[in-house]
Amino acid sequence: MAVKILSVDDEVDLELLLTQYFRRKIRKGEYEFYFAHNGLEALQTMLQHPDIEIILSDINMPEMDGLTLLARINEMRNPAIRVIMVSAYGDMDNIRQAMNNGAFDFATKPIDLEDLERTIEKAVEQLEFVHSAQKDSKELKDIHSDLSVAREIQQAILPHNFDLTGYKLQTDCASGYRLAASMEAAKDVGGDFYDFFAVDPTHLGFVMADVSGKGVPAAIFMAVSRTLIKATGMRGITSSECMSTVNDMLADESVNSMFVTVFYGIIDLETGEIDYTNAGHNPPYIVHNNGQVEEIPTAGNMVLGAFDGIEFRSGHITLAKGETIYLFTDGVTEAENMAHEQYGEEKLTRLLSKTSQSAPDEIIHSVLSDIHDFVKNAPQSDDITQLSIRRL
Repeated sequence: MAVKILSVDDEVDLELLLTQYFRRKIRKGEYEFYFAHNGLEALQTMLQHPDIEIILSDINMPEMDGLTLLARINEMRNPAIRVIMVSAYGDMDNIRQAMNNGAFDFATKPIDLEDLERTIEKAVEQLEFVHSAQKDSKELKDIHSDLSVAREIQQAILPHNFDLTGYKLQTDCASGYRLAASMEAAKDVGGDFYDFFAVDPTHLGFVMADVSGKGVPAAIFMAVSRTLIKATGMRGITSSECMSTVNDMLADESVNSMFVTVFYGIIDLETGEIDYTNAGHNPPYIVHNNGQVEEIPTAGNMVLGAFDGIEFRSGHITLAKGETIYLFTDGVTEAENMAHEQYGEEKLTRLLSKTSQSAPDEIIHSVLSDIHDFVKNAPQSDDITQLSIRRL
């Protein structure tokens, strides 16, 4: 089979240069080239062609640069990918950073095509070794490896620093909020994820999502979905625009009809106003000062990745001082005990009503503890994922 190579560079002339130089290998079916012009396009191409194994990436590009793309590829934890960074000779600081962050090799511009060919051949030799090793151990380790890799991917890409003052936010704004989250993976791995990031100095984007399916495919789809949502959300667009954009990208490139349910909110840290869009996900709750628990209204939006061209409708609420927003996946409410009874929304809301004065980490710990007391020795069938934000 042809080695699939993705070239990521905003210089269009490079496409002609590479296809002309490697024309013999292309005609003989040894190499197959794909082209993207920035990191976001590269991720979409990788979603459409998951067997791409060699990536030639420029460092300085619009939309998403090469170092960020390298970080996103590393999050996928795919041992059968080799990244070769390409940049100007004077950009050695960035090249050094790329090598320290796991790039396979580098080439400098103007590109010496003979040297690049040798570098690609070295990458191919390593990939052949990886494939051989994978084949030798496949029969004994497939199931265990799939689940282990999926769990590692899920945990590795989730943010674990819950001190918002450590993000690119105004300190006085960030200090007025507390945040906590957890993802307790099941043995049969799914694709839950949470995320939060600075949209600008006074706005925080936050996400709760659940990918369809199980195992490694769901984990990879999860990694791509998270990257696209974060990269698109950081442009500063509205929540509905973000969901529409990501939906079109996922729907165009989705394999095996996979989709993801998402709640994406953008909170104005100065006013507490939240612009949110719920794409087929469990409605979160607002826990008021008086202990009242209110479900956040939905707008009947579709999940992401099922159909393109969908217009998503957003909603707006305000998180008052002393109130908490609590987000979760269906692994919370659908946790079952030995009698196959589900934990349910009634138990959840009853518990949340007692936590109106609790910190976010205390709320999450209380819910987990209550679920464990309920299910006792019953096996966990789905990931249990939570995110809680409190305005002080």
